[in-house]
Amino acid sequence: MNKVKFLFYTLIISFLISCSSYEKYKKNIDSYSDPSLFHESMQKLTDVIVYDIFSPPVASRIYAYPTIAAYEVLINENPNYKSLSGKLNGLESVPLPDPDLEYSFPVASIHAFLEVGRDLIFSEEKIKEYQSQLFGDLKKLGIPNDIYSRSIEYGDVVASHIRNWYKKDNYAQTRSFPKYTIRRNDIESWKPTPPDYMEGIEPHWNKIRTLLIDSASQFTVSQPPTFSLEKNSDFYEDLYEVYEIGKNLSDEQKQIASFWDCNPYVSHHKGHAMFATKKITPGGHWIGITKIATQKANLSLMETIYTYTLVSIGLFDSFIVCWDEKWRSILVRPETLINQFIDRDWIPYLQTPPFPEYTSGHSVISRTSAKILTKILGENFEFLDTTEEKYGLKARNYKSFIQAADEAAISRIWGGIHYMPAITLGVEQGNKVGEYVLSNLNLMNETLSKN
Repeated sequence: MNKVKFLFYTLIISFLISCSSYEKYKKNIDSYSDPSLFHESMQKLTDVIVYDIFSPPVASRIYAYPTIAAYEVLINENPNYKSLSGKLNGLESVPLPDPDLEYSFPVASIHAFLEVGRDLIFSEEKIKEYQSQLFGDLKKLGIPNDIYSRSIEYGDVVASHIRNWYKKDNYAQTRSFPKYTIRRNDIESWKPTPPDYMEGIEPHWNKIRTLLIDSASQFTVSQPPTFSLEKNSDFYEDLYEVYEIGKNLSDEQKQIASFWDCNPYVSHHKGHAMFATKKITPGGHWIGITKIATQKANLSLMETIYTYTLVSIGLFDSFIVCWDEKWRSILVRPETLINQFIDRDWIPYLQTPPFPEYTSGHSVISRTSAKILTKILGENFEFLDTTEEKYGLKARNYKSFIQAADEAAISRIWGGIHYMPAITLGVEQGNKVGEYVLSNLNLMNETLSKN
């Protein structure tokens, strides 16, 4: 009899504890949907991208797939949003949760995001450590073990589905493709530049499967002016413009050029010593702007992840479009020609990136991102861009996303690394990609800004 009583009281106590835990969970349930948890997770991914020194195109891939995974999980409790399966190239129907069971989709969403992100970077232990701390804190808010375990398992299922999808995007195959062979006797073709003379980055990026657009060459632009070193030619005038601007930069132009540099690896040489500075990529800067804007607009977790998702898709495809043109035209950088034919001692204000000149990556991806953010959050959305403060640069104010994108574009000629046609036509290219994303992803047709 005593044994029966003991079992009975044990069951009663367990039931009461379970009820208490569930009540605590329900009381704190809004905490699980706090967008700051996703912002922090995205920032952690950015930090690891910087630490691992991924190139701008590769970084765009690392941002896109985890964000898509998070989106696909969270729409299960947000029926107003549509799945990306069948819309993105090669993405088949994402597995659904059991409708008869309870989940914490915010927990599952962030877990899927981090699992996919961890698979795409080198320093996996940094993400693992962050996951352990984050989910340990979330469990303290009272989520019942069964709901927590079920949510983690569903996050794993979606992460696995997304992983199987991106394994087929040709990234692994392009790792073994031949490196670019420098055309040393061809004056107009790209050559490695000082101080490190690095080999060209991602010459086969146009072989990566696009997310939304039909192909890498879908939005080609007109070719730059015909190469010529005749002083009355359009090309020479563009070249000399870069030289003259570089010699007469104002302090503000230097500040702007530095603010938008976003070079993930800048080397510094002093005598025989060399050290490097790591920074965010151009795409990472616009991911940072997305964080700032969605926080200012006070968007919900679903609205926040939706915004990140569209921006990351735009970044992914615009880098492919841009790199397709870069490695088709393979145009020489201003620094090479100026040093050889105008002034051997001239140095651009910014370190020249290791890939061809045309079109300007900043111009393309910035305009794409600005178009998407403008559609979601509205025109004349003012914001203070603090993204670069972490890297020692002062914040800058913008009256709109387009203004920020235009400044990012023009900063490249002030930096001495682009001719003007690469900037103006890069903006045109980015505009087309942005419009295409907005026209073909009708997931939520309304402006979300609450300002």
